[in-house]
Amino acid sequence: MAQDNTPRNMSPRQRMINLMYIVLTAMLALNVSSDVLQGFTQVNDGLVRSNDNVGARNDAVYRRLEAVAADNPRKGERWYSAATDVRVATRRLYSFVDSLKQAIVLEADGKNGDLRDIKKQEDFEAVSVVMLNPVSSQGRRLRERIGRYRAMLVDMTDDSAKRADITAALATDAVAQKGSAMSVDWETGLFDGTPAIAAITLLSKIQNDIRFAEGETLTHLLSKVDAGDLRVNSLNAFVIPQSRNVMRGDSYSADIVLAAVDTTRLPAIYMDGVRHAGNGGHIDIPAMSPGLHTHSGYLEVTHDDGTVSRHEFSPEYTVVEPSATVSATMMNVFYAGIDNPVDISVPSVEPSAVSATMTGGTLSRSGRGWVARPSKVGSDVVITVTADVGGRKQTVAKTTFHVRKLPDPAPYIALDDTKGHTLRYRGSKPIAKPQLMAASGIGAAIDDGMLDIACKVLGFETVFFDSMGNAMPEVSDGASFSRRQKEAIKRMSRGKRFFISRVRALGPDGIERDIAPMEVIIN
Repeated sequence: MAQDNTPRNMSPRQRMINLMYIVLTAMLALNVSSDVLQGFTQVNDGLVRSNDNVGARNDAVYRRLEAVAADNPRKGERWYSAATDVRVATRRLYSFVDSLKQAIVLEADGKNGDLRDIKKQEDFEAVSVVMLNPVSSQGRRLRERIGRYRAMLVDMTDDSAKRADITAALATDAVAQKGSAMSVDWETGLFDGTPAIAAITLLSKIQNDIRFAEGETLTHLLSKVDAGDLRVNSLNAFVIPQSRNVMRGDSYSADIVLAAVDTTRLPAIYMDGVRHAGNGGHIDIPAMSPGLHTHSGYLEVTHDDGTVSRHEFSPEYTVVEPSATVSATMMNVFYAGIDNPVDISVPSVEPSAVSATMTGGTLSRSGRGWVARPSKVGSDVVITVTADVGGRKQTVAKTTFHVRKLPDPAPYIALDDTKGHTLRYRGSKPIAKPQLMAASGIGAAIDDGMLDIACKVLGFETVFFDSMGNAMPEVSDGASFSRRQKEAIKRMSRGKRFFISRVRALGPDGIERDIAPMEVIIN
């Protein structure tokens, strides 16, 4: 007769063994998670070191261009000027990526967060808040800035191979979703549902690609200086990889080339003591283990007189484990009085079968997304998502959002420049009197880089000073300069200044604010 192993017939010892197995399995899962996070930390540290090394090499190429321009301005100034533009654009983009990394750490660990010691490495929410927040759109801004940077470098490079390498390294194409025919934008594919340490590692990898693309462009500009020349007294070995980061199981591919080499006589390539039968200087190294890998090698060049010279090189690359994490997009902050874009989707459910409601305000569809408009500052709102699954409606998510008051706007004077473009003058620097006289009044807006919201100016005062230093306030006609204010401005001479104060503005949230004054200096 077969033994009955149902729980009620198990012995106490067997039940204890089963319980210990469950606990052990859970502990093992935790250990794997910890190891993966630690792996990301090690990969990121390797990328940071690699970025410093690549940056140093790029600095050396730039200094050579600078020296050539100083030595022979007619020959080198054009290429040095272009290299300077590349350097400036690279540093701005690299610093922007650094600011995103710091923002993620601060969001995850608080105001005392340290990029060198991330406490909440597994935090998923911090990455979504910083990179995928529809209000700040930092992920989209990063994609657009990389696109502009890529276009700039490609325009400077007429070498088709280098153009292809730069384009591939800085690609920001839409990403196909796993298990779906639909594609998502680049930033969502990279950062949606990604833990903090993984996002930091991805951003370090992007910085690595930026410096790689910078190096490709700088070396190309340097080659243009000596186009048609042959410098046989200063030969240097260069490693040109197709990618500096590869997945385990893939191959590290690179071209080993010698500057100013005779293309009819290719050098012999030795890597780690073994000669490679490289096809035109191209090598493939299987990438089997994750982490930072460094190789040592050299090129042997046979000269016409039969002598052989050796030129050493040392390529570095990082191998990372293939990984993918999927979770819902999340934003936990709304602003009252304005439309807040929201992305609501349910995997494997058509958008038309998804509905949502919100407490404390209105929620409506807008194109492919949704728009939330909270009605009260300080009160949390809850979005409830319902999906039609198999002909039955069921609640699939409830998410709480904090509602904040819009920040105070800043006053400005709308001016037209010589090209007809409208500029916002915010004071504290000289302004031409004709421009000021052409202005009808002042405006106010919240335009801090995250928001761009116009506010209505209800009134303001100007404070002028007579020759004795006495203050003479004048009241506006709403948002417009009054006749007396215009006359006072007309009488002012160059170098004089007046103040616009007691500015009252009404935001789209219906809240009236007294906003900061501004100083106007007559040029």
